[in-house]
Parts: sequence; C-alpha cells; structure tokens
Amino acid sequence: MADNTKKEKEYFENRPVSMNEGNNLLQIEEHMYILDDIEKPNVFRNMFPYSEVPKIPFNDRTVPHNMPKEIWITDTTFRDGQQSRAPYTTEQIVTIYDYLHRLGGPNGMIRASEFFLYSKKDRDAVDKCLERGYKFPEVTGWIRAKKEDFKLVKEIGLPETGILVSCSDYHIFLKLKMTRRQAMDHYLSIVRDCLEEGISVRCHLEDITRADIYGYVVPFCLELMKLMEEYKIPIKVRACDTMGYGVNYPGAVIPRSVQGIIYALHTHAGVPCELIEWHGHNDFYKSVVNSTTAWIYGCCGVNTSLFGIGERTGNTPLEAMVFEYAQLRGTLNGMDTRVITELAEYYEKEIGYHIPPRTPFVGSNFNVTRAGIHADGLLKNEEIYNIFDTEKFLNRPVLCAVSNTSGLAGIAHWINSFYKLSDNDQYSKNDQLIVELKKWVDAQYNEGRVTVIADDELVRQIEKTAKALGVCAPSER
Repeated sequence: MADNTKKEKEYFENRPVSMNEGNNLLQIEEHMYILDDIEKPNVFRNMFPYSEVPKIPFNDRTVPHNMPKEIWITDTTFRDGQQSRAPYTTEQIVTIYDYLHRLGGPNGMIRASEFFLYSKKDRDAVDKCLERGYKFPEVTGWIRAKKEDFKLVKEIGLPETGILVSCSDYHIFLKLKMTRRQAMDHYLSIVRDCLEEGISVRCHLEDITRADIYGYVVPFCLELMKLMEEYKIPIKVRACDTMGYGVNYPGAVIPRSVQGIIYALHTHAGVPCELIEWHGHNDFYKSVVNSTTAWIYGCCGVNTSLFGIGERTGNTPLEAMVFEYAQLRGTLNGMDTRVITELAEYYEKEIGYHIPPRTPFVGSNFNVTRAGIHADGLLKNEEIYNIFDTEKFLNRPVLCAVSNTSGLAGIAHWINSFYKLSDNDQYSKNDQLIVELKKWVDAQYNEGRVTVIADDELVRQIEKTAKALGVCAPSER
C-alpha cells in the first residue's frame, strides 16, 4: 500500500490539464486507477444478496450520451449460440454464415462472427467459411485464457481471437481460486503471447455487471491499452453482462449501470469506442435495451446471436439489433432485412428449431391479429395495426388468424393477404363468399371448437364454398 500511496502522490502533483474536445473546456483527470488487490472477494452482497431478488440502487450520477459516429453488430451464433443447443453441422454453419453475409450487406453491418476451435467439426467450419473470402463477417476465434488454447488460433492462422478474461470476484476468487493480481498477470501474459504472434485480441470481460469496475476492470484495461500501444495491434474489450444484471436507468449504481460501465471503459480506461463491444444476456428481459444503451453511450459494437439463442435465457437477438440500428440511424445502411425471414425458415425447416410464435420479427404470429375489431382496422388500412411494412422489409404480409373473434373483416383480410390479391381483386367484408365463410366459422365454434382455424382448413373450405356459390375461388382471381 505504501508504494500505491507514493504513486498516487506523484500522480496528483503532476496531473495534466487538457482540453475536452467535446465541450471545449479545460479539464483535469481527478483519479488514478490502480489495482485494488484485496484479500477477500467483493461480491457486492448489498446488491446481490442471492437469497433475495437482486437490488438496483441509485446514486444519481449521470453519464452524457456519446453515440459513436459508426456502430455495428457482431455475431456469436456459432459460439455462445451453440452452448445451449445441439451443435450445428459444418454445412449448417457455412449456410448460416452465408446468410449473415447477405444480411449484413455491402457495408459490413455484421462486422464479425466468432467460432469455437476445439473440435475437428469446428475447425472444418472455420476453414470453409474462410474459403468464402468474405470481408464481412470477419471470421474470429474464441479461446480460454490458456496457453494450449492459443496454439489452436496460431495453427489456423486467424487474425483475431477472443479470450475469456473473467473479471468479477465471483470468478476470480471463487472459480479460478486466484487473487486479482494473479488473475490480471495471467490474463496479460496470454494477451502478450497472442500479440507476439501478431494476433489481435478481443478480451471478454465475463461477468462485468458484478465486477469491481474501478478496483479491477479499469486498472486491467489500462494495462491492455499499454500493451496495445507497445505492440501497435488493436485490443478489443468486450463487456459481458453474463448474468443479465445490467440496467439502463439513468443514475443507477455501477456495476449494474450499462452506461456507467461504458463510460468507465472509454473515459477512464482509455479504450477507444471502436474497440468496445457489449455482450448481453436476457435473464431480466433487458438484453435488447441494454445493448442499445451501450451503443448510445459510446460502444461501437453490439454482440448478438440469431433469434437470441444462447446460454440460459439467451443473448441479444441479432434481428432485434438490426431494427434498433434502423430506428436510431434512420437507415438500414445496406442491410437486407428480408434475409431474416429466410433464416427463420431455414431454422424451422432445415435445422428443426422451433421459433416461439410470438417472437418479434420472426415468429409465425408476430404480425398476425386475432381480434375482429383489429381485423376491421387492418382491412381499412394496415398501418393501423402493423408495426411497419412487414411485407417490404421481411416478406411477411400482415395477417389475421381466423377464429371466433375474427368477424367478417378478419376473414376477408386473411383471404386477401394469404392469396396476395391485388387491390382490384380483393374481397370486402360484405362479399357473399365472406358471409358464407363466416357462417361456417361460427358453426365451428358453436360446436365447441377452441383453437384457431388452420390455413389448410380454410383453403379447403374456401374452395368448397366458392364452388357451392358458383363463383371464382380466390386462387382463380
């Protein structure tokens, strides 16, 4: 401690005065962030009592917005996304990678994708994806902070790898059985080994929302920035909200404050915005809003997985951040959102993964209404009850499921949408075909039916009713 006191005295006597280019005011950095090498773990028991629901305290210290000029998406479908499901085949990985390339568009909005390197299947997939020759998503690795893992990256010749550098005392003391100093020295030695081989490192700060931000995370990241300056090779810092504890409320206390963490990494640890990533989990339903918050407060990269598939409650869904980007920027910047629907169909039909029907953007019912009064509004103008032009952006026209509450308007809208009828050929709710179908639907539910009517049932009944009436069926229009 005496050595630390001497360093602090020297620092405070020589604090530089610099111009803040953001507000054009002179400033002095008030603090010196050195490793707090405590003897016992700090598990923030006041916030995480375990036998109670976690607490969200506030100190009303707010952080200024700091949206970077460029923001992007990164992908962990083949790494974290594979930790909670049966492994993908090599062919499936390559096909999904092709889809991600198309979805990200010519500007590389899906900047990178990370891969396991442990099995032959994993390495075969990496080789085949590299053979595609795409600039984006860049193929990157992921390893534990072990020297034997580093050999895998070196053998394959990847330009970048992620390294697991768990940063909370839960992991350092209770899992790794190390002190903070021992953990930091160990991590830095692996990072240096990678840099010696010319490999760029992405440090995954696992469990950052339960970590001592200024007693460990910032001092560690300051050391990473020194290594980056020494080797002239980028070192990325990924803030991993491993347990989903992050919150986006202004004035919330770190380590739970997302904006507080990003501010600390950028302002106090000196990590450039373009080298900061946020990796969120959805344990408390906050993965999307926390990822957006990270963007707004100075993080260029948001890490995601397709459909949110990941450990426990899952990761931030990639498709969600595509539309978050569009809402923040007012543009898709070249992303082809129709690929999202193709991916959903591929997962359902080829991989056998069932997407919950109410999942935004990709679930079978995400733009389907069952209420008759809503259907009447859709029939008059679909903007009334549809989030945006889902047919244009997702190849998914708005639909009304037919049930006992659909009414005449719901049946008419279902036929017009299902058969993709032009304006001149569309049915109104007063057409005789619609009236007769409504009688059939009512009879179904009067007899005790409780489920919605399936598409193939409706198609058969429509053909039958049209024939009985002596009119053209919708398929003939």
